[in-house]
Amino acid sequence: MSQNENEENAENRENPRGVQPDGKNGQLRNELSKELPPEVPPVNRAAEREAEAGAAEPAAPQPQAPEPEAPEPEPAGTDDRPDAGPDVVQPELTGRQRLVKGLWPPRASRAQLIMAVLLFVLGLGLAIQVRSTSDNSALRGARQEDLVRILDELDDRTQRLEDEKQGLVDQRSELESSSDQADEARKQTAEKQKQLGILAGTTAAQGPGITMTVTDTKGAVEADMLLDAVQELRAAGAEAIQVNDVRVVANTYLTDGSGGKGISVDGHEISRPYRFKVIGKPQDLEPALNIPGGVVQTLEKEQATVAVSRSNKIVVDALRSAKRPDYARSSSE
Repeated sequence: MSQNENEENAENRENPRGVQPDGKNGQLRNELSKELPPEVPPVNRAAEREAEAGAAEPAAPQPQAPEPEAPEPEPAGTDDRPDAGPDVVQPELTGRQRLVKGLWPPRASRAQLIMAVLLFVLGLGLAIQVRSTSDNSALRGARQEDLVRILDELDDRTQRLEDEKQGLVDQRSELESSSDQADEARKQTAEKQKQLGILAGTTAAQGPGITMTVTDTKGAVEADMLLDAVQELRAAGAEAIQVNDVRVVANTYLTDGSGGKGISVDGHEISRPYRFKVIGKPQDLEPALNIPGGVVQTLEKEQATVAVSRSNKIVVDALRSAKRPDYARSSSE
C-alpha cells in the first residue's frame, strides 16, 4: 500500500464520519450561531460534531422565534399619561360619581323608551283620577257640626216638598168630594193666585224669617257676592226676598255700578249698607248663610261686617209690576 493511501486511511480513522477540517468547521459554526436566536444557549461539542456531520445533507428548517405577545390592556383607573409609572393608581370613584357615569350619557334602547312612555301615561291618568276625586269631596274637611247642619237642611227641604205634595193631594180631594165644585175651584184659584203673586213680587208678604245687614265701609263687596247670598237663601227655602227697596224675583239680576262703585239690582242702584229681608223658616235660613266657606265667611274676607238676626214677623212690601209675557200663553186658552 502506498504512502498516500496510508495517510488517507489515517485521516479516515481520525474522522470516520467525513468531518471537514477545522477551517470548514469554524465556518459552519459561525453560520449556525447567526441563524440561532440570541437567547438560545451555545451548543455543546457533541452538537457541533453532529452539525458538522450533517453539513453535506440539506439543512432542516430552523424553528422560528416566538412572536412577542400583545401587551395586556391596562386596568381601569390607571393613569394614561406617558410619564405615569405602572404603580400609579387613580383614586376610586364615589357612589354618586358612579351613578352619574352610569346614567349620563343615556343609553336607552327602544324597548326602554316605549316603557317610559307607557309609565308616563299611566302616572298622568292616576294624577287626573286623584284630582277629580279630591274635587268631588269638598265637604271632607268640614267639621262634624257643620255636616250635621247640612244634613238637617236637606231633611227640612225634603219635608217642605212632602208638605207641598200633600197640599196638592188635599186640594184634589176637596175638588172631587165637594158638592159645589165650581165654588171650591174658585176658592183654590184665588189662593193659588196669592201664592203666585208673592213669588212674582206683585203682592206684599209677611211671616217669620231673618234680616241680614252687610256693612261695606271699603266698597270691596261686589255684585256676585250678593248674588251668591240670594241663591243660598233660595236654596234654603226663602219664599220672599227684598234687598233694600227692590223685590227679588225669578228674573232678578245684580250688576256692579259704574266705575266699580255701588251695586245695581234690576237696574236700580242700591246704597250701602245692604239690607236683606227674607221670609222663610229661620232655622234653615240662618245656618245656610253660616256654613264653612259660605256667604258670611266670603263677605268677611272682604273686611265687610255681616249681621244676621231672626224674627217672627218680617214684612216684604216692595212690589213689582205685573208684566204680561210677550209670547207665553196659558195652555187652557
